[in-house]
Amino acid sequence: MGDPDQGVADRAAEERARREVLDTALAMSRRGLSPGRSGNVSRRFRDGMLITPSGQTYASIMPADIVFVADDGGLAPGQKKPSSEWRFHLAAYRARPDMGGIVHTHSTHATVLACAGKPIPAFHYMVAVAGGNDIPLIPYATFGTKELARQVAKGLKERDACLMANHGQIAIGETCAKALDLAAEVENLAEQYFNVLCLGDPILLGDEEMEKVLEQFGSYGQQTQE
Repeated sequence: MGDPDQGVADRAAEERARREVLDTALAMSRRGLSPGRSGNVSRRFRDGMLITPSGQTYASIMPADIVFVADDGGLAPGQKKPSSEWRFHLAAYRARPDMGGIVHTHSTHATVLACAGKPIPAFHYMVAVAGGNDIPLIPYATFGTKELARQVAKGLKERDACLMANHGQIAIGETCAKALDLAAEVENLAEQYFNVLCLGDPILLGDEEMEKVLEQFGSYGQQTQE
């Protein structure tokens, strides 16, 4: 017979994880990062992930509606239908075993740039927040497909955020909250870059400078000196 105390602890942990996904989705909506039913949120959990369900407004979702998808794509009976983008969430977790949360949005300026075929170059040093000297644009593939999952996994292998051609943006983080903060920063940078393009050609920072910035980012926020 299993330990009843362990069973209670496991159920409590799952409830917290479901609430984390839901709270992140609600925060994404409140921050205007994904209008209507667009976008989705997931969290790595056990041998798979928890992800927002398909077709529901975020305000109508309850913790029990969050869907568990096993690492092989399997679904337990009786659950809601997962987001149509569940494949690229699983693919991203496989590509980035160091990360635990994903936020995909159709935020306005990131989507505008993605539809114009424009990645975000090093026009501002904060571009390094995505882990490199640009925020790349991954090629278009039909939503929900294995090909899109392959492209997302390839893009997130080298960066923590990407634009998705003719689609939107995706950000990955150690937690859902960190992924959401990164998605918000990507949208902020996309808006700034859009405005710069309206004035003319941007002045870009060189690779050498961006390497210095990335090195500085590695120790940013540390509270003690070495």
